[in-house]
Amino acid sequence: QQQQQQQQQQPSTFNPTLAAASLMGGQTSQSQMLDLGLSAGSTLASQTFSKFTPRAEGYYDSLRQYFAVSHVYVGVKLTSLLNPWFKKDWKRLKTDTGFARPSLDPNAPDLYIPTMSLITYVLLSGLLTGTSGTFTPDYLQNTIFSCLLLQALEVLSIRVAYYALEAPCEIMEVACYSGYKYFGLCVNLVAGIGGGYWVYNLSLLGTAGGMGYFTLKTYGNNLSRRTSEQGPKREFVVLGFAGMQVLAMWFLGDTKYLK
Repeated sequence: QQQQQQQQQQPSTFNPTLAAASLMGGQTSQSQMLDLGLSAGSTLASQTFSKFTPRAEGYYDSLRQYFAVSHVYVGVKLTSLLNPWFKKDWKRLKTDTGFARPSLDPNAPDLYIPTMSLITYVLLSGLLTGTSGTFTPDYLQNTIFSCLLLQALEVLSIRVAYYALEAPCEIMEVACYSGYKYFGLCVNLVAGIGGGYWVYNLSLLGTAGGMGYFTLKTYGNNLSRRTSEQGPKREFVVLGFAGMQVLAMWFLGDTKYLK
C-alpha cells in the first residue's frame, strides 16, 4: 500500500505528444463549430434575401415606370405646366393592364421632371445666394430639407383627403403631381436672377396660377367621382389641392436675395 501511495503521489511528467494531440483536437472542434455557424448564417441570409427579393423587384419595377419618359413627353408636359389654359384633353390613357406609361401618355404622372426640377431649383438657389455673397454649404441642405418636408406634408394632406372621400389613392402619383411645382420655381428663379424682384413676382403669378389650374384640371378629371356621401364635397377638395400648390410655390419662393 505504501508503494501504491508513493506512485500516486509522484507528479505526472509532461508528455508533448499527448498535449499536441489534445490541442489539435480542441482546435478541430472549434473549427467545426465555426463552420457550422457560418453555414447556418449563410443559409439564413440566403432565405431572407430570397424572401425579400421579389418585393424589392416589385418596388423597383413600380418606381421605374415613373421614369419611363421620352423627349416628346417631356416637351409636352413642360408646355402643359407653363401654359395649361388651352389644353383640352386631361384624361389619362388606359390599357389592358392599367394606365399607360408616361412615354405613351402625356397626361400620365412621372418622377423624372419633378426630380430634375428639384435638383435644378436647389442649384439655382445656391447660385442666387452665391451672387449675393451669402452662400454656405448648409444653405443647399436646408433648401432640400424644406422642399421635401413641405412636399411630404402635401402628400399626407392629400392622402387624408382621399381617405375622407373613400377614393382610391396612389401615393406615388400624388408625389408626382405635387413635385411639378419645382419646374415653375426654376422658371421664377431664372426670371428673378435676370430681371430682379419685380420680374420674379410677375413670373410667380404666371407659374403659380398655371400650376393651380394644372392641378385643378388633373385631379378634376382623374379623381374618382364615386366618393363618400358623408365626406367632403369632391369639388371643394380638388380646389383645395390646387390652392395648396399655389401656396407652396409662394412659400418656397426665395426672394430675399433678389434686388
